[in-house]
Amino acid sequence: MVGEQVNSLCEQLVKAVTVIMDPASTQRYRLEALKFCEEFKEKCPICVPCGLKLAEKTQTAIVRHFGLQILEHVVKFRWNNMPRLEKVYLKNNVMGLISSGTQSILEEESHIKDVLSRIVVEMIKREWPQHWPDMLKELDTLSKQGETQTELVMFILLRLAEDVVTFQTLPTQRRRDIQQTLTQNMEKIFSFLLTTLQQNVNKYRRMAQANCRVGIAALNTLAGYIDWVALSHITADNCKLLEMLCLLLNEPELQIGAAECLLIAVSRKGKLEDRKPLMVLFGDVAMHYILSAAQTADGEGLVEKHYVFLKRLCQVLCALGSQLCALLGSDSDVETPPNFGKYLDSFLAFTTHPSQFLRSSTQITWGALFRHEVLSRDPLLLGMIPKYLRASMTNLVKVGFPSKSDSPSCEYSRFDFDSDEDFNAFFNSFRAQQGEVMRMACRLDPRTGFQMAGEWLKYQLTTPVDTGPMNSKTGEGLCSIFSPSFVQWDAMTFFSESVISQMFRTLDKDEIPVNDGIDLLQLVLNFETKDPLILSCVLTNVSALFPFVTYRPEYLPQVLSKLFASVTFEVIEESKAPRTRAVKNVRRHACSSIIKMCRDYPQLVLPNFEVLYNHVKQLLSNELLLTQMEKCALMEALVLISNQFKDYERQKAFLEELMAPVAGLWLSPEMQRVLSDPEAFISYVGADNKIADPILEDPSGLNRSRISFCVYTILGVVKRARWPAAPEEAKAGGFLVGYMPSGSPIYRNPCTEQVLKLLDNLLALIRTHNNLYMPEMVARLGETFAKALDMLEVEKNAILGLPQPLLELYDSPVYKTVLERMQGFFCTLYDNCFHILGNAGPSMQQDFYTVEGLATQLLSSAFINLNNIPDYRLRPMLRVFVKPLVLFCPSEYYETLVCPMLGPLFTYLHMRLSQKWQVINQRSMLCEDDAADDNPESQEMLEEQLVRLLTREVMDLIILMVPPCLPQSWEAMLTVLPLLCSADDEAMATEVTPPASAELTELGKCLMTQEDVCTALLITAYTSLSWKDTLSCQRTTTQLCWPLLKQVLQGNLLPDAVSWFFASVLKGLQIHGQHDGCMAALVHLAFQIYEALRPRYTELKAVMEQIPDIQRDSLEQFDSKLLNPTLQKVADKRRKDHFKRLITGCIGKPLGEQFRKEVHIRNLPSLFKKVKPSLEPDVLENEDGEGLTALFES
Repeated sequence: MVGEQVNSLCEQLVKAVTVIMDPASTQRYRLEALKFCEEFKEKCPICVPCGLKLAEKTQTAIVRHFGLQILEHVVKFRWNNMPRLEKVYLKNNVMGLISSGTQSILEEESHIKDVLSRIVVEMIKREWPQHWPDMLKELDTLSKQGETQTELVMFILLRLAEDVVTFQTLPTQRRRDIQQTLTQNMEKIFSFLLTTLQQNVNKYRRMAQANCRVGIAALNTLAGYIDWVALSHITADNCKLLEMLCLLLNEPELQIGAAECLLIAVSRKGKLEDRKPLMVLFGDVAMHYILSAAQTADGEGLVEKHYVFLKRLCQVLCALGSQLCALLGSDSDVETPPNFGKYLDSFLAFTTHPSQFLRSSTQITWGALFRHEVLSRDPLLLGMIPKYLRASMTNLVKVGFPSKSDSPSCEYSRFDFDSDEDFNAFFNSFRAQQGEVMRMACRLDPRTGFQMAGEWLKYQLTTPVDTGPMNSKTGEGLCSIFSPSFVQWDAMTFFSESVISQMFRTLDKDEIPVNDGIDLLQLVLNFETKDPLILSCVLTNVSALFPFVTYRPEYLPQVLSKLFASVTFEVIEESKAPRTRAVKNVRRHACSSIIKMCRDYPQLVLPNFEVLYNHVKQLLSNELLLTQMEKCALMEALVLISNQFKDYERQKAFLEELMAPVAGLWLSPEMQRVLSDPEAFISYVGADNKIADPILEDPSGLNRSRISFCVYTILGVVKRARWPAAPEEAKAGGFLVGYMPSGSPIYRNPCTEQVLKLLDNLLALIRTHNNLYMPEMVARLGETFAKALDMLEVEKNAILGLPQPLLELYDSPVYKTVLERMQGFFCTLYDNCFHILGNAGPSMQQDFYTVEGLATQLLSSAFINLNNIPDYRLRPMLRVFVKPLVLFCPSEYYETLVCPMLGPLFTYLHMRLSQKWQVINQRSMLCEDDAADDNPESQEMLEEQLVRLLTREVMDLIILMVPPCLPQSWEAMLTVLPLLCSADDEAMATEVTPPASAELTELGKCLMTQEDVCTALLITAYTSLSWKDTLSCQRTTTQLCWPLLKQVLQGNLLPDAVSWFFASVLKGLQIHGQHDGCMAALVHLAFQIYEALRPRYTELKAVMEQIPDIQRDSLEQFDSKLLNPTLQKVADKRRKDHFKRLITGCIGKPLGEQFRKEVHIRNLPSLFKKVKPSLEPDVLENEDGEGLTALFES
């Protein structure tokens, strides 16, 4: 009767599986068939015989696979309730399938092998070793039947190691039992694996393909064990395993698996003593096999399989180098291996390989070797430095783009990178890494590097320019970023910059080759080019060689002359076309070089101040010659040198003269009218115009540039003007005006008087700018400029993480149309105004903080009309103005300035963010299938990301009120959290109070005394825990929530408020619990709150009782211990673990796990210690009461 039922059901299941897998099936039929199969697996009492029948060899592979899936489902979800005999029956039949129920090794489908091995591993996880002590013997017996069974045994052993050790997918006690038993039997297992490998390799050499399959499986299984077994197993029998792996490197079919195993073995950490035998790989035999395998693989051209093998071998050599660096030390008996020279040669071969990926893989190891205390003095390594630097000269040349074919590297890049943008990002980080390693090499041999840089520089200066097939759009006959000449110039510039800077740091003053350096500088200064990309490289070389001028100051005028000529660089003189980014970069580069020179060598430039000043005056006299940013950069350079006057009156007079044109323009009646009236402002800057030719026509450009010039100049002066750093010089120069009560000096800034008289109009401009976002003002924008207040495309792309096309960066104009120019104007103006306010405090100190009614003035300008200000404008305001103001403001001005300002701001920000997140949450609930979600450029995506970034900005601002005693980065937090937890628990165990470190700053305490601000801060912090931004949640939880709450604990908190705080943390856990970092921090915070407040507020227990699936008796137990002071001394970790188990019901899971059926694996009687009787009786132990240890012996 049962047989008929099985046959009937199997027929139906075969039909259902056929329907599911048939591409021609309709969706309705497929769903019905799927439902039938799933219900069968869940409910049918005769799954085992049906599964076994379907898994017979006579069925098709798809049906057999489904039959085996049924058996796997039974083991995973029904095992605990199966009768003993049925378990034995299933186990015997599965082992029978391995023995004789599969096709031969070369014919059997890999998915059948995989599911069969999974079934056995699932049984092992539930019964071995306690109830199935002979499991390993049975596997050994099976493996003796032939290659098919041996391969399956390998799969089983590998899967077991992965589940138990690598992925740890089973309960702690079971995992410990199995791992310890594996460890106890490891000698046998390893012997079995090695023997299997050796036997099958020997047979494979006689051209037996089946044995090759077994060999591959054995290597894969070894790779799963080598990572964690005791090193003694790997190095046993005079490193027999390593020797065998080296031999297999020359077997084409097995070499990748052998290299993987070798890599894992050589990368092992552990006691240095245990790792010493690994040095055998530096021996003649091993080194010979490794190098010959590399040469063979490389000699056979670019084949993916050989290329993957080469990558593994390169990693093996890198790991060998790391082991050598770890083992070789001043207190070690390990000596430099005799083959160290051969190793370095082979390693250099990888560094000079055409593949950019292989070249980059070697850099970290080169760095470790050059840094090593013993090896860095080794003559062999020192002799390698010129070769390494020579290789770097080639490697720094940016070639190998996957879309091109202009270098042997391109072919390899097509394997490694999806696009030119990917390659570009990789190459930039590779180049930075090379720079670091080159500097280390030059620390050991600075002269060689300098000599090579000099030779390369001279060569580039005399070589004709080759623009290549692709001309730049900047002008005919000019380089693009892909031109052969430019990539060489670019590489040479990076090389010379790296080695020259290191030479100055390494050599003593009298050892510096000054004459050679000056000769090079002379050559560079005399070199003329009209190519913007090459000129930019020339300017970098001027900066790199500039330190030589400190030895020969007479060359300074020539340097200044070269730089000033580049400030006004044009490809075509008097051209009306917009400048390309390449041209703009040259001009900006020259300005930056002048600023850098004045910042780093002010004493050198000071004697030439008048020359510099006259140069600048001459350039400023022509209003159209420079952009406003360029003018301001040159003025900044002058201000930096004026700081060296060290005479308050002289510097003040100079700044007054410098800023006279700005003051005249800024304070004129017309400008005052324009800056204080939004309508007049729109008209003045031309934003109400309709323009026919949006590329060339721009009638109001000059007006905009005048406003920009004033704002840039004020910013430059505020940023750069300073009093002398030395107190004696500041006092002698008249900068000291008194002392604070604490005794710290009070200085005055020579720019204060000039800047403060411009402040009113600056605040008027900020107020006007904010009011531009009012709907009636936006309506006044002209047709051409309707989107003038929108974000620039560049900003949008940066926020969405979209890469810029490579060529566009240099060949396109900075702003293509007059609309983009207008957008750039508004964006830069807004940012710069707030940069001025952010710098005003540190610059002018008490003179700024004591401006009459400053708080009121700021509230009525910077903080006006915030409702209409978009997120992308509010973010920079908080970052560049509010944050510095809070950071640098002395505590004496908290009451008068900071509190009156931050109070309303925090209240407003909380309201704004809450509304924004509410909209996002509603949108995600209502529009989960919206097509916009699939488009990364969609407006919704952009808005959501902006809200996220604004939230982080606000949280960063609030976190300023907590002293930086906790690590700022989450990575650091993860390492410190366990320590913090134990320290915190210790404190709570004694006094039920939070840790002492959770104090607020003076500003925090000042703000928390104001009830409305205090409420806004607390609500913002705790509400943010359930906003969908993991980063904000982590930082707020770890740094803010507890200190804020602690501040109000002493008062009489309303029970509803306490419940809300606690519920907010639990809600945060529901949303962010899937992220381990967030979960750990939130559980800790919930634990702190519950332990600190539960004794005073019984309402917290009511909140706990609402958690899904909470165990009431366990909660009562926890509460009784908490409320009884005499029982309070339970171990900290146990209290926290208990609490975490209680709240498990509200910890969110990743989407992929939310609907997964739970797998329950029962613990077996412990092998190693007597376990306490558990609360739930183990069904397995009680059932039948006897004979269970022999369950699988039959």
